[in-house]
Amino acid sequence: MALTDTECRNAKCPEGRPYVRLADGGGLYLEVTASGSKLWRWKYRHAGKEKRLALGIYPAVPLASRLEKSNPDGILKGARNLRDDARALLQAGKDPGEARKDAKRALMAQADTAFEPVARTWWAGWKGTKTARYADHVMSRLEADVFPELGHRPVASLTAAQFIAMSKKIEARGAAELARRSLQSCGLVMRWAVAHDLATRNPVQDVKPADFLKPRTVQNFARVGAAELPDLLRKMAGYEGSTATRAALALMALTFVRTSELIEARWQEFDLEAAEWTIPPERTGRKGAQGKRRPHIVPLSRQALEVLGTLQASRGTDRCTGPALLFPGERDHEKPMSNGTILMALKRMGYAGRMTGHGFRGIASTALNEMGYRWDVIEAQLSHVEGNKVRAAYNHAVYLDERRELMQGWAAYLDAVRQSGKVIPFRQARLAKVAA
Repeated sequence: MALTDTECRNAKCPEGRPYVRLADGGGLYLEVTASGSKLWRWKYRHAGKEKRLALGIYPAVPLASRLEKSNPDGILKGARNLRDDARALLQAGKDPGEARKDAKRALMAQADTAFEPVARTWWAGWKGTKTARYADHVMSRLEADVFPELGHRPVASLTAAQFIAMSKKIEARGAAELARRSLQSCGLVMRWAVAHDLATRNPVQDVKPADFLKPRTVQNFARVGAAELPDLLRKMAGYEGSTATRAALALMALTFVRTSELIEARWQEFDLEAAEWTIPPERTGRKGAQGKRRPHIVPLSRQALEVLGTLQASRGTDRCTGPALLFPGERDHEKPMSNGTILMALKRMGYAGRMTGHGFRGIASTALNEMGYRWDVIEAQLSHVEGNKVRAAYNHAVYLDERRELMQGWAAYLDAVRQSGKVIPFRQARLAKVAA
């Protein structure tokens, strides 16, 4: 006699027994255990052997199929329908139990080649040549925007249209540049997948961001004009914050390196006798003609050496050696000072939204060009290297003598502006050869 849903709902295992089996028909039965669980099983024979196939847990799997809007297919299959599906396989000469195992193995194989696990494997090898901060940023970008959209899809099945849809979704929330960078990372993952025979082609190569994303707007970091430079330099010199913050601001102005290059600097990178700071390749933003990162030499002016000496005096020379950070964080000394520290200092001085640490690069670039220094020397010191503009044999120490003169001339100009409190036109400064 067939079961009813009421019987299934009220069924209990008799006391003293490990389980009881309630037959429905056609080999289907409900197994009720002493712990209260209710399991659907189907008994069948294949190749002369009796076997059992688990069909699910009641009431998650009901006795009979029913309509259910929350289900993707609209219908939630019941135990009887699952039994009939398995019986059809049996009648076709297949073992339903083995067929289920094959399907599970196929699903697992598909999961191993899905975009997310492939991307994580690529990232684990790729991050070795990158800074930890940059590598973590790339992964967090994938986790936040790419994996939710494409992470479950096999890399071999992905199309350009799917990558476009993912990128446009990021752009729609106002993050156009993030959309471009995410697409770029996806391209690297797919290229790796092709190289490891997980996909036959890289669909990201079929399109360019400009084909479907809004035109990129050039970002000019906020910076003051020449007329405001004297006041800014005087406020920096008199800033009442910590010695470290004051030193960071001074070195940012004197060296005009990238903010990350400054706050992540370590004492072992400095040769004070040679008056040189060598930023290692993994922390520079520059690449040579072969696409490999290059170290970047920053000649240190007399004024920059004085700032470093002040840091040593305030912290103790014994603590300013080896891998010790120049600017450790206030709370965690193992991590570098936050970029926000420099921005906050500028804000307190009245330059919120008008000046950033990166802004010194723009000021120096404009000033040094107007002072008449050679363009390629300035570009070398700014660590701007473009293969179509700079000779292929570009060397990280190229123009070093001219760059020493440039850096000392720039430091002397900043001193003259700060001490006089007056605007000194850039061209006039070079013609007058401001004393170093």
